[in-house]
Amino acid sequence: MIVAEDSLIVREGVRLLLGREAGIDVIGVCGDLPELVALVDADPPDVVVTDVRMPPSFGDEGIRAATAFRTTHPTVGVVVLSQYAEPAYANELLEGGSAGRAYLLKERVSEPGQLTQAVYAVASGGSVIDPAVVDVIVAASVRAKPSRLNALSGREREVLDQIAQGKSNAAIANSLFLTERAIEKHINALFGKLGLGVEPDVNRRVKAVLMHLSDRRESAGG
Repeated sequence: MIVAEDSLIVREGVRLLLGREAGIDVIGVCGDLPELVALVDADPPDVVVTDVRMPPSFGDEGIRAATAFRTTHPTVGVVVLSQYAEPAYANELLEGGSAGRAYLLKERVSEPGQLTQAVYAVASGGSVIDPAVVDVIVAASVRAKPSRLNALSGREREVLDQIAQGKSNAAIANSLFLTERAIEKHINALFGKLGLGVEPDVNRRVKAVLMHLSDRRESAGG
């Protein structure tokens, strides 16, 4: 695993925290985007844990790295850490798909279990969105249309749960013992019921996942 963070204190904290885990080996640390790209190119890790904002511009370097790695190193999972609950960053991170991607607030660094779980999740192709970010998204949009998820059939909910795990249509078909064609029909149906029928497929998958995550949080809290 590689840790990318411009703050020495946070970087060392993450390195030490994760380095204590028996199944995690931190093979490199860095403080900016160019160095991160160079490290990954030289020896691709299973997972990168990166700050969302780093030198040289302190903009969205972590998101840009995660996006680039989808093409250059598709097997590398990425956990993005952010100081703020920014739905825009989460949406951008998941724009190319949710598989192998996580977005957590930096406060999770003080919660070893949360960060470790996210690392293991993205390493296995799953995805994690910080509950606080989900709450913000829910407050902005999902709660305005609470009945749409209720319209999904049991099978459609199963398919949506698989999508939320970052699985491809082929992987979902394998897990549910269905054909890919059947999965495509279920996905198109649930997109329609969620009011996502006219957007690009990638955007529909991201929004459906966020709605699903928010629904699970509401159910757990209620």
